Amino acid sequence: MMRRTTLDWLATALLIVLAAVAVYPVALAVCNSVKTYREIMVDALKPPKSFQYQNYVNAWRLMQYPRVFANTLAITAVGVAGIVLFGSMAGYMLSRTKTRLSRFAFSMCIAPMMIPFQTIMITLMQVARRLHLSNSILGLAVIYWGLGLPFAIFLYHGFVKTIPVELDEAASIDGASPLRIFFVIVLPLLKPLTSSIVVLEVMWIWNDFLLPLLMVNSRQSTKTLQLAAYSFFGQYISEWHYALAGFVMTVAVPVAFFLLMQKHVVKGVVAGAIKG
Repeated sequence: MMRRTTLDWLATALLIVLAAVAVYPVALAVCNSVKTYREIMVDALKPPKSFQYQNYVNAWRLMQYPRVFANTLAITAVGVAGIVLFGSMAGYMLSRTKTRLSRFAFSMCIAPMMIPFQTIMITLMQVARRLHLSNSILGLAVIYWGLGLPFAIFLYHGFVKTIPVELDEAASIDGASPLRIFFVIVLPLLKPLTSSIVVLEVMWIWNDFLLPLLMVNSRQSTKTLQLAAYSFFGQYISEWHYALAGFVMTVAVPVAFFLLMQKHVVKGVVAGAIKG
């Protein structure tokens, strides 16, 4: 009993240290966001002499925050909705269809998970231009569908196996169509996993920088919050006080969303992996 208690204390201490290491850069960014530019350049580790809340006001104005916030929200909402809808439908059909073709199709659907994005981004940019998806909020959201679906299909495919197939058969005997069976019976049962996928995809799309930089960075009207905050870094000067204020305003929304929804993350992923 004593040995177990000691191990628990050591594990707790280790987790506290790891949490502190993870939180420290964010706390430092928040601290520096209320400093003057000179204070940041002299010593970024010292606490601010006076709180410069005007940094947030100026960053809000220079970023055109309402517009870029609306762009980011639209991209995230459309992207996550498409990933959940098409991922759940594909995962359900591939899980219920027991043929060699379905197993091959499932393998092809999840294979992109093993391909680094950097190896396909040039080709993706060329395809996006030809399909008129670049420099478009909707086009960027559609691209996120393709990048996010493999992970969603993988999780849904495993989770559907835990749902008795007898439910489908009973509904089919009662005259329900395949679409009605999915949307009325199966989809509500996927809620735990869907909540988890929504949280993970929102965090990914909202905080993504590289794909928006490649696809929608050429026009001010299509920029996201990440790109707007990055605009404070120029060739000859970097406005760190505004950039850090923009960073805080950018990450505040996903952090709040994650804190509200964090209980669904582990539960949904574990549930989807039971028979994956």
